[in-house]
Amino acid sequence: MAEVKDSQPLEIQKKEYQKMVQEVQPRPTVGRNVFWAFVVGGLISVLGQLFLNFFQARGLPLREAGAATSTVLVFLAALLTGLGVYDEIAKFAGAGSIVPITGFANSMVAPAMEYRGEGLVLGVGARLFTVAGPVLVFGIVTAWLVALLYYFFR
Repeated sequence: MAEVKDSQPLEIQKKEYQKMVQEVQPRPTVGRNVFWAFVVGGLISVLGQLFLNFFQARGLPLREAGAATSTVLVFLAALLTGLGVYDEIAKFAGAGSIVPITGFANSMVAPAMEYRGEGLVLGVGARLFTVAGPVLVFGIVTAWLVALLYYFFR
């Protein structure tokens, strides 16, 4: 490694430091990360399709089967987050674990679990909607605006 001397100008010291960082910094394994994100995201999607098929086989129409499937996937993601399993899956799968509905459930429960030591109301209750709150507000406001536009311009 290169020696950095106090007598060197600051910019040279910065360049030497950057060079040392580049030498020891681990290289990202992009190919492996993309592969496992694809596999895990696909498995979550296949699981969702299996639940959808199960509910349809039990006689639910497509719309209700889709709602039931979403509910089950959100529940499972929240449960696995509470048990600490979903975070381990996310470390392994990366972006594959943030398939929209399960990732949303994880982003709701994870902050609540982090602050559970502060109690049910001030810890879990207050932190439950730190991520989901803005998303829900945006969704509700957008739905209202679309409904108003539809009402006035139909």
